[in-house]
Amino acid sequence: MFGYSEEQIAAFGLSFGVGGFMLYMLFIIGQLAWESKAGRFGTFVLFLGLAFGMLGFAAKFVIQWLIAK
Repeated sequence: MFGYSEEQIAAFGLSFGVGGFMLYMLFIIGQLAWESKAGRFGTFVLFLGLAFGMLGFAAKFVIQWLIAK
């Protein structure tokens, strides 16, 4: 497709597509904290609980980048 292999398209989607989706999810968590008037500690707990899984994905990407270097 457009001169790119399936592997290149998948790598692009995995890095930038999922990364963009993760930023959107952070926006949703922030909006949830704002609308519920959670306060500082409540907002921290929301981000800790709901965004903790994204940390693993980001760490995996960084570790792969460091190993390939």
